[in-house]
Amino acid sequence: MPLASYGVVVGRLVRFAREDPDDFGSWYHGKMYIAAPAGEYECAVDVSTPSGVPVQYREVRNLNPQLFASTAALNDGWHLLASTPTSGALDYIRSPLLRGSGGCVTVVYDPLFAWLNEILKSPRFGWIDSTADNALNLLEQRLLGCERVYVFGAPYSTGLGVHDIHYNQGDPPGPFQHLDGIWQDGGTVIQRPGGELTAVLTKFKPQSLTTDGNGLPL
Repeated sequence: MPLASYGVVVGRLVRFAREDPDDFGSWYHGKMYIAAPAGEYECAVDVSTPSGVPVQYREVRNLNPQLFASTAALNDGWHLLASTPTSGALDYIRSPLLRGSGGCVTVVYDPLFAWLNEILKSPRFGWIDSTADNALNLLEQRLLGCERVYVFGAPYSTGLGVHDIHYNQGDPPGPFQHLDGIWQDGGTVIQRPGGELTAVLTKFKPQSLTTDGNGLPL
């Protein structure tokens, strides 16, 4: 059974904060506060766990603006998204958007270059083990001076906020696998001045990056 509700909150960053590393709940978060017509949304990004389950993060730069156009056209606020390839939903494995645009450099075709380029754009490449600080340092740096923020995940059950801002499939058997599904991954897309789009993604290390049509690990 996938997440009960999934979508994206769009708006202007008000501030970024870190939880007290010596005083937090079940997970350690960085928190983005996003201004929207309904009020200020708290968006909590998991970067560490007291249980020792490792967290990883990845940055994807130069997202193709054409592939993001429908989401960029949304008004500020919370928007429900269907778990489909055409709704604007994210899927770390399946989204062409999360392979980046590759820039605008023209090169002579070379098989070795093409092979290397595909590896670099693979959803399995570029994951870094989070120490909490390194993930939050990157997120905070990319948010600095941003024009607009798009935070994908599940809404809080009470109050304005978004959680599950991470990979939501590929879990091993256990307490979270029943929430797995495709086209429902969380993440943060940051729009920089000039229109550049950057995604900051997180996952738990035990989650598999090879899944079936139900989001279960293969």
